[in-house]
Amino acid sequence: MASPGDPPSAAALAAGAAPLPGRPHGEAPTELRAVGLLMATTPCSAREAKQILLAAADRARITAAEAAEAMVAGSLGLPVPVRVERALRRAVQAARTPMPPGAFRNVGILPSRPRTEEVLSRLRGCQARLAADPTNPGTLRAMDDVAYTLCVLMGRPTTHEAVRAAEGHLAAPE
Repeated sequence: MASPGDPPSAAALAAGAAPLPGRPHGEAPTELRAVGLLMATTPCSAREAKQILLAAADRARITAAEAAEAMVAGSLGLPVPVRVERALRRAVQAARTPMPPGAFRNVGILPSRPRTEEVLSRLRGCQARLAADPTNPGTLRAMDDVAYTLCVLMGRPTTHEAVRAAEGHLAAPE
């Protein structure tokens, strides 16, 4: 259950029911595309993507909708203001920065390699589908689900850390 301060879900954005703060009702497609692009490139869940977008907007001192518009424009090859581009880059980098040791406990028992590989493959498939169509509601939901599954499976708080842990688990000698 989402708390009142949480960004809207990917499903709500897809339905056009709840645009990100800073935009009137009904103008969610740009925000949805930006969330989908972030989910595909970072990788991350919809919630993490919205937090990245909000953090970038805060850094650039613009609304989340303006950050989304700039991000989508950049993905189409249009110029993006330097301060907005820098804010987006830093927000993504912050989301990819590992938590300090001791900030979370490592998982006690690692999952099987086949299960880890299956979930990581599903995540990569969702990333590819989102890169092709960042507003597809089914793919947004699937990416959210697989990101959550990987985080739980690997015992990590963020999708990026879970991907790194899964890749490390698969690369380690048996």
